[in-house]
This record gives sequence, C-alpha cells and structure tokens, in this order.
Amino acid sequence: MPRILGVDIPNNKKVPYSLAALYGIGLHRANQICAETGVDVNRRAYQLTEEELGRITAYIESNFVIEGNLRREISANVARFKEIGCYRGYRHARNLPCRGQRTRTNSRTRKGKKKTVANKKILRK
Repeated sequence: MPRILGVDIPNNKKVPYSLAALYGIGLHRANQICAETGVDVNRRAYQLTEEELGRITAYIESNFVIEGNLRREISANVARFKEIGCYRGYRHARNLPCRGQRTRTNSRTRKGKKKTVANKKILRK
C-alpha cells in the first residue's frame, strides 16, 4: 500500500479516489493535485512510482493542511467559538446544529435518540 504523509492510501482505486482517502482532500482537490504533479488520473495507486509519490507528497505538504494538523485547527476553532461565547460556540457546546437548521423536528443525528417526555396529569378535587 502506498503511504502519503503517514497514511496508507487504498491500493486498487484510481489515484484521485485514493488521495481522497486523506482527511482534508476531496475528489476535486485530488484531481487538482494530479493535474499539478503530472500524474495520470486513470492509473491505480499501486502503479505509482516512488518519484511520483514524492512529487504528490511534496505538493500536498506545501499547499494544503491535512490530517492531524487540520483536525487540530478545526478543534481549536470550535474551542475558540465556545470561549468567546458566540452563537456557534453555544450550539457546539449543547450539541445542536450550528448552521440554521430547524430543530423542532429532524436534527436527530445531532441531538441523539428521542427522549420522550410524558404529560403531567391534572388532579381535580
């Protein structure tokens, strides 16, 4: 399995799809990387030479923030939102959607399993 920046990329997939396995690189960015480094997009990852892997690695390192550094940057941004007490920080802290989605219905992924609240009976004398 070819390794790029400490991550094993899938062997039998075409190069752009294999590069998309890296956190922070999607298919569009993977195609850009292939175009810039001169790697054929129709080749499989196991067909890459050491020289091509080196070119890809150097290009990614110099132009993009990926994997652990990107995760650290994102978590630092979320922590900053929480610290300054902005709306997005408030929503992150309470595990609610941050981007304006409705929460009266839906948003089950974010809120978790339903917590049913029973109605209270009114006592009459």
